[in-house]
Amino acid sequence: MDAISIDRQPANFRAWAPGKAKGGAKMSSYKWVSASHAQQQVVHHEGHRRRFLKWLSASPLLASPGLAAWAAELPSKYPDPIIWAPFNPNDLITNPKDAINVFDFEPVARKNVPPAHFGYMASGIDDEVTLRANREGYLKFQIRPRRLNDVSKVDMSVELFGVKHATPIIIAPTGGNRFFHNEGELAVARAAKAGQHMYTLSTSGTKSIEELTAAYGGPIWYQLYASPSWDVARAIVKRVEAAGCPVLEVTVDRLGGRNQETLFRLRKEDTRDCKTCHEPGAVGRARRRPMYDGIDLSAMKAMDSNNMTWDFIKRLRDTTKMKIVIKGILTHEDAKLCVENGVDGLIVSNHGGRGEDSGRSTIDALPEIVEAVGGRIPVLMDGGIRRGTDIIKALALGAKAVCIGRPYLWGLGAFGQPGVERVLELMRLELYGAMQQTGVKNLRELTAAHVRRA
Repeated sequence: MDAISIDRQPANFRAWAPGKAKGGAKMSSYKWVSASHAQQQVVHHEGHRRRFLKWLSASPLLASPGLAAWAAELPSKYPDPIIWAPFNPNDLITNPKDAINVFDFEPVARKNVPPAHFGYMASGIDDEVTLRANREGYLKFQIRPRRLNDVSKVDMSVELFGVKHATPIIIAPTGGNRFFHNEGELAVARAAKAGQHMYTLSTSGTKSIEELTAAYGGPIWYQLYASPSWDVARAIVKRVEAAGCPVLEVTVDRLGGRNQETLFRLRKEDTRDCKTCHEPGAVGRARRRPMYDGIDLSAMKAMDSNNMTWDFIKRLRDTTKMKIVIKGILTHEDAKLCVENGVDGLIVSNHGGRGEDSGRSTIDALPEIVEAVGGRIPVLMDGGIRRGTDIIKALALGAKAVCIGRPYLWGLGAFGQPGVERVLELMRLELYGAMQQTGVKNLRELTAAHVRRA
């Protein structure tokens, strides 16, 4: 069995693999197979165990000596605890309200979304070490719950840049939302408004700042891909400021080409003629993005701003009164430079494992950055956040708020706006419960004493 792509969770990795037609013939379509489900079959059937090990040894993507050793022990040792209700990828939810957690939306989105578009969202870089590290990093930290505190009522609100928000969960900027559902960013913005989450529009969005501000019903944040041209960047910034945006996120971690192997493999499955929608080249891509409307793109060579320096940030500071937040900081050295150069905040981010494959998770980088900043500017964080306990760990380690991306895209691809609303609802419910379990009634009570390294 040849795996097509892989997206691992710490205790359960999953892969796209060829399905079988009646009679055992291979199908051209693919089904979602769960390693934990395969392990359950091994428990009950010795023959399945042998086939599982044979398949495992033949698959370079799933090779794991530890897993093979565990499987070899199974005749005399059951896993503890036994997984009595493993994730069943063939039993997809048909209503967003049926979702138990955010992961329930991903296989539905895979079914609904064209392969190339799904691959664009799901892919990391190279071996996707950073993509996996973003999830696995949370296992390096443990929560230290406190007891005998009254948590009958919990306040999840947080203040950012002088504005009070009902939740610390912010909608991260993601490009091309119409890849996943026809309503695209409009559906996400409306869902964010319904759940009282701050929404951030990407420069690569398929709707304009004016449309999204209207859909949200108030000011939203904006993420800037500056491009190598100052004139292009300035035109976008002026438009965004005129639309009433209070916060400008400047992405600094998209510096060049990306080897997105999951995307490239899934793109081979896509039978559509992509050229009908995707004009090649940076200018062609920019013309499909409404935030470039009316801007002279004749000299534009790339959308990635790999010529950006701190001089650009200083120039930007002199151009706008918006709060400037640097997105893509991963070291204490750069965090100190953010403060020294007068920016208003920063986001610890590795672009969801899509910008580089350093292998370092954002939660692992967070403590040194918080220490370097010393409370002088707010620190936000994104990357791999899927659970309420993930949020607790990030906030306890010093993040003021967290930003989520892929989970709401799963909801969008699965069910449109109702799917996004349910994803956000689940995240809020889990955070509320995790705060109670940790013994804090508001986010101000969360401190580094509530977590420890495992």
